[in-house]
Amino acid sequence: MTASVPVRHIASRDNPDYRAWLRLAQGRPGRRDTRIILEGEHLCRAWLEHKGPPLVLVVGESALSLDWIGPLWQACAQGRRIVLQNNLASVLSQVEHGPAVFFIVEPPVPALPSHITGGSLWLDRVQDPGNLGTLLRTAAAAGLRQAYLSDGCASAWSPKVLRSGQGAHFALDIHEHADLAALAHRLDVPLAATTLEKAELLYLKDLRQPCVWLFGNEGQGVSDELLARADWRVHIPQSAAVESLNVAAAAAICLFEQRRQQLVAAVKVRSARREKAQ
Repeated sequence: MTASVPVRHIASRDNPDYRAWLRLAQGRPGRRDTRIILEGEHLCRAWLEHKGPPLVLVVGESALSLDWIGPLWQACAQGRRIVLQNNLASVLSQVEHGPAVFFIVEPPVPALPSHITGGSLWLDRVQDPGNLGTLLRTAAAAGLRQAYLSDGCASAWSPKVLRSGQGAHFALDIHEHADLAALAHRLDVPLAATTLEKAELLYLKDLRQPCVWLFGNEGQGVSDELLARADWRVHIPQSAAVESLNVAAAAAICLFEQRRQQLVAAVKVRSARREKAQ
């Protein structure tokens, strides 16, 4: 049996590891630092379940007494485990009154598929971290399994996006800095975009087959180049009281209208089979 790696204690804010982790938590990693920081029970447990132990487990002194820390601590016994002085842990934390528990990890970089055959999310220059995290969370909840983010999008693995995503990152293959225009040639399913121009009413569109959903920048929307490649153009009917919907809200409406149609179709198929069997 392999022996545990000795536990280190850090009490100085000048410690180089601590300073590097603080930059990660503040969303300003060094040029060559590809690591990210996960904070809190939910994200750390999700990483452990889907990806295994982290590069480093960092725990504030006070958090060591929490019941759920024990199994996490043991699961990371073969890697680096750091106990952080409480005042340093509170500075590192980006969550008010949250338990000071952190994973330092390398984010996954999935390979681009040669063909895109299933439902996925394409995002064109979505800049707000809250919107991006909500979009990823909504896509995962709607059953999508891939997300492609163009240059100009917020960093998918930044602390703010991770908090907003609430674990959705671990249900998706996330491709950052994707050339969406070039990837259009790999599509084996329709490309759908929301627009007011030459668009069908969302609720009258047959959405039962998988498609790629394309959503754009908060202010400018989808670029003209990408919009020209859309196979389906749909619009969401809304009151004239507001000019437009938030991009994350629009995506939720579209994705769950598609999910509704697919579930209704599946129920009808099952009912027809039962009737035929009788």
